[in-house]
Amino acid sequence: MRLTAALNGRHHQAALNTFMVVVLAHWAEHLVQAWQIWVLHWPRPKARGLLGEPFPWLVTSEWMHYGYALVMLIGLFLLRPGFVGRARTWWTVALAIQFWHHIEHLLLLIQVQTHHNFWGQPVPTSVLQLAFQRVELHLFYNSIVFVPMVIAMYLHLRPNPRELRAMDCSCTGLPVGSRGFREPVPTGA
Repeated sequence: MRLTAALNGRHHQAALNTFMVVVLAHWAEHLVQAWQIWVLHWPRPKARGLLGEPFPWLVTSEWMHYGYALVMLIGLFLLRPGFVGRARTWWTVALAIQFWHHIEHLLLLIQVQTHHNFWGQPVPTSVLQLAFQRVELHLFYNSIVFVPMVIAMYLHLRPNPRELRAMDCSCTGLPVGSRGFREPVPTGA
C-alpha cells in the first residue's frame, strides 16, 4: 500500500500527468482513425490510426485493445484515493464507465481466444457493437470516460476550502501539512 499512498500523495501530480499522456496518446490514435474514415474517406480496414500505419497488427490485436482498457481501469482505480469531494465523484464516474468498457473488451478478447463469436456474429462482437459500429462505439466510450476525468481533474486543481483541507497531495501547488491540512503560505514569498 506504500505505492498507492505515494501515488496519491507526494507523487499524485506526476502520476496524473503520466496517466494523462497515455490517455491523450490513445485519443490521438482514435482521432486519426476517425479522420482517415470520415475526412479522407479511407475504407475502415485501411484506417489504422497513427501507430497502426507502421504496425498494422496493433489494430487487429485484441490483446493490445484489452491491455489498454485494463491499463485505464487500473490507472483510474489506483489514482482515485488522491481525489476528494466533487472531484472524487467525477473520477468515480469515469472509473465505473471504464469498468464496463473493460468488460466489453474482455468479451472481444474471449471470442478471439476461443475462436467462438458470440450472438451468431461473423466477427468478435461486444454487447453494444450489436447496435453500433466499432469505431463509433469506441469513440463514444473514450469520450464518456474522458469527460468525467477532465471534470475531476479541473475540480481537483480548484478545490473548495473543505476539499483543500482533505487533500493529501500537492497538486494545487500549495504545501501540504503532515495530516492533510494546508500550512499557511508565506505572503512575502
